[in-house]
Amino acid sequence: MHILLHDFAGHPFQAELSRVLARRGHRVTHAWFAGDTGPKGRMARTEGDADTLAFLPAGQDLRYSKTDFLRRRAGDIAYGQELGQAICAMKPDVVISGNTPTEAQEGIQRACRQTGTPFIYWCQDFYSVAASRLLARKLPGPGHLIGGYYRFLERRQMRRASRVLHITESFRAQTDAWGIPRERVSVIPNWGALDEIGVLDRNTAWAQANGLGPGTRFLYSGTLAMKHNPELLAGLARAVTAGDQVVLVSAGVGADGLAARAADGTLPGMRVLPLQPFEVFPQVLASGDILLAVIEREAGTFSVPSKILSYLCAGRPIVLAAPGDNLAAQILRETGAGQVVEPEDTEGFAAAAQAFRDDPAARQAAGAAGRAYAEAHFDLERVADKFETLFSEARNGL
Repeated sequence: MHILLHDFAGHPFQAELSRVLARRGHRVTHAWFAGDTGPKGRMARTEGDADTLAFLPAGQDLRYSKTDFLRRRAGDIAYGQELGQAICAMKPDVVISGNTPTEAQEGIQRACRQTGTPFIYWCQDFYSVAASRLLARKLPGPGHLIGGYYRFLERRQMRRASRVLHITESFRAQTDAWGIPRERVSVIPNWGALDEIGVLDRNTAWAQANGLGPGTRFLYSGTLAMKHNPELLAGLARAVTAGDQVVLVSAGVGADGLAARAADGTLPGMRVLPLQPFEVFPQVLASGDILLAVIEREAGTFSVPSKILSYLCAGRPIVLAAPGDNLAAQILRETGAGQVVEPEDTEGFAAAAQAFRDDPAARQAAGAAGRAYAEAHFDLERVADKFETLFSEARNGL
């Protein structure tokens, strides 16, 4: 079949799924927002890829802003219209779309309805619920109304979808509350790019090229957006001893603020570097001794930091600031692959990271536990089997 797989964020693991599906004989068009600054997978054909695989960069000419609400909304609408036009032109057999702003998703789903194409809503998080909580806090009054509008749209999109795909069973409670029939809801957990991210020595070529010192490296990789609290990383940078470094490989408003403070000497323990291409991403992760992740409480229940799945593949201990009911937090606690603190616990975050620094045996055990979990759960062939079943059910109206 012809599958259009759309991942607004451009994550590595979803690009690898498209590659496997294409190798199985499907025609796969992998679309993503090319104007986004976040970390990306291999978004181009490489040696060994099937001839039936194509990449569709969308939104390259958009004047997009993640800090200006009106410009961001206009960009989301324009993006959905652009991808909707592509869907109408190519008429794929099935469309699956995830990580997508609500109003962008609206245009994509509208095109599928016009062409009679089965549409699968890939629920990586409840975008409207997280946005509602953030807006209510930042814009009391108007934020509630705007959030209500987004919840209306997302609920309607799920009700109209051929299938809804969750990444965790815990998301079912929300679709149950929204009246989505359970027989149209499936669950396939996310995975990390296990075959691409190995356990490497810390002194990688990337670490040497960037002059990372011999001290302990606390590494954060990924965007720092509205749903991330940069003060957790700043607090750790203030707490580290001489010779140790908090290495931030990032982009976004939070990263920009931390970079300015590192440059003026306010955070001498921090080093800020730009996001890196996926080709060196395994080296980036291996360069860290302890890997860091943060997510705000308002977003944490319905958002699972995908970076955690890559961190597990890298075989390094993880310190995560997130609500206790977050899926990533549950994985770390159950496997022993890292430590979890509450999203507001700046002191606890720094203490957990420093505890790993001071206990090499604990670092090794946590890293090994994470890698073992990845090897047991991130079999991409088995994942692809589940997606093929899902696509067939959507096409057949099951």
